[in-house]
Amino acid sequence: MAHLDTTTGTLNGTSKASHTLASLPKSNVFTTNLPPDAAFPTPADSHKAPRDTLGPRLVKEALFTYVRPEITHSPELLAVSQRALQDLGLKAEAIEEEDFRQVVAGNKILTWDDDSKEGIYPWAQCYGGYQFGQWAGQLGDGRAISLFETTNEHTGVRYEIQLKGAGRTPYSRFADGKAVLRSSIREFVVSEYLNAIGIPSTRALALVLAPESKVMRERIEPGAIVTRFAQSWIRLGTFDLPRTRGDRKLLRQLAEYTAENVYGGWDKLASKLSSGDPNETHSKISSGVSKDTIEGDALEEENRFTRLYRTVIRNNAKTVAAWQAYGFMNGVLNTDNTSILGLSIDFGPFAFLDHFDPMYTPNHDDHMLRYSYRNQPTIIWWNLVRFGEALGELMGAGAKVDDETFVEKGVTEEQAEELVKRAEGIIDRAGEEYKAVFMAEYKRLMTARLGLKNFKETDFQELFSEFLDWLEAYELDFHHAFRRLGYIKLSDLDSEDRRKDIAGRFYKANEAPRQESESRERIGKWLEKWASRVKEDWGEGKDEDRRAEMDKVNPKFVPRSWILDEIIDRVEKKGERDILENIMKLNLDPFQEHWGWNEIEEERYCGDVPKYKGMLQCSCSS
Repeated sequence: MAHLDTTTGTLNGTSKASHTLASLPKSNVFTTNLPPDAAFPTPADSHKAPRDTLGPRLVKEALFTYVRPEITHSPELLAVSQRALQDLGLKAEAIEEEDFRQVVAGNKILTWDDDSKEGIYPWAQCYGGYQFGQWAGQLGDGRAISLFETTNEHTGVRYEIQLKGAGRTPYSRFADGKAVLRSSIREFVVSEYLNAIGIPSTRALALVLAPESKVMRERIEPGAIVTRFAQSWIRLGTFDLPRTRGDRKLLRQLAEYTAENVYGGWDKLASKLSSGDPNETHSKISSGVSKDTIEGDALEEENRFTRLYRTVIRNNAKTVAAWQAYGFMNGVLNTDNTSILGLSIDFGPFAFLDHFDPMYTPNHDDHMLRYSYRNQPTIIWWNLVRFGEALGELMGAGAKVDDETFVEKGVTEEQAEELVKRAEGIIDRAGEEYKAVFMAEYKRLMTARLGLKNFKETDFQELFSEFLDWLEAYELDFHHAFRRLGYIKLSDLDSEDRRKDIAGRFYKANEAPRQESESRERIGKWLEKWASRVKEDWGEGKDEDRRAEMDKVNPKFVPRSWILDEIIDRVEKKGERDILENIMKLNLDPFQEHWGWNEIEEERYCGDVPKYKGMLQCSCSS
């Protein structure tokens, strides 16, 4: 049973989390504005259908199917994220209510009235995707069912709450719609960790054990359900499916919905980078063609759908830059695992780097290293090109995108060549923008992580690249290197011998090479350049101030693969329950030095990776 922590029922220091799950304001914007599965066009149609008739089949001209979760027998609430409670506006005491336990187990639909056959009804989304570079056809929420949306009254952010592992849907294909405890623990922990370190991510509210649900993966495993939430669960793959089916009407409807209801309106979307600032984000034009292109080449006309494309590109560029700066790998970056908002989403064989190895992939089925650390920026762009192809006709139409003939019938033969050239040009230019935004964000994050205030062009080669090069060459811990750098005083680096001595701090205990080694000399030379830049930005005598700033961006705790494996074993095999609550103390505040749990355990989980447990790999069912 999850334990109540009444000290965390506040938001930004003010008591703002006041709701129970039942009293949360609820909506269903997604299902109200988009077309349902014709086989079950209303919630009542789905509700009266036997649950076993809601299984796998082909669904066309629709973006979702109404489907209720399967019943979970004898559920056990294992963990709740206190940070998630706050962000949803739920008070800490809400988890003690029976409604909460039954809803997160999939056993109760709070928003549906059986007597009147009215209310908000659960649904599963329909989408497709390119998997490992190949078109995979219809995919969809095969084991995820959304319950309702809720808008935090204080932040104004709307979230869609969803159960993962709650049973079969029309999109389950040959699977059972279940999730195993192993993968559920992993997703629960990493979702909240990424959010805690500032990387855009889907979130996790609760983790439920389904002890009577035995699920067959590599072995028979106990089932589980994660209650997760996001501003939107729309993926690039949601656009892939109507595009491959030639469903122009649905594709346009989806694009308009995304701009108006996910991004908050056409006026919130990005315009061209006119100032050269990759962080320039919003257009002041509500619709039509951007004013700064009307007088130029007609092929460079950019309508509102192009601005939607640019916005999605920028958000994904920033997120993948953060992955690279913090050493995170998703493991399976298919288009159906790439968010329209640039969120980290759908966690399978993810991992964080232990030592720095650009070729590392956490997915043991990824023999071609398609989704390795070094390839992530390229793969996200590959996915975004597929998204550009889905929007190609809308972007390529330029100013004619709202002409009645185009809307109803599409491009004429005479217009086709111009449309294709314009769309190709937009995607090509967007590629340069993707690189610019990615690099700007990566430089910003690495500058902060290395304890500098300002980026200089020489920093990229002399500091960033060389730092990563010697981490790779000597197989040193990626995360410890940043944190330990913050503890070095400039006075410790005032001679070659002292710099060589300090270089030993980057090695595991008792593994540092001799003082005269080439590796100590190389690291020492880098430390000399780093110290010079620190003095430039901070001046003398500011070691403590700099360390405080570095500690804010360099986490002490990282949920590495070996840690997750141990937690899974302790929960599943040894029946321990407190371990989840305690690890979440570290997980939600990873920049702290101490957490008031158990000093020995804290230091073990934040210390060196045990021998033979580094750089582990796992399967897509993990």
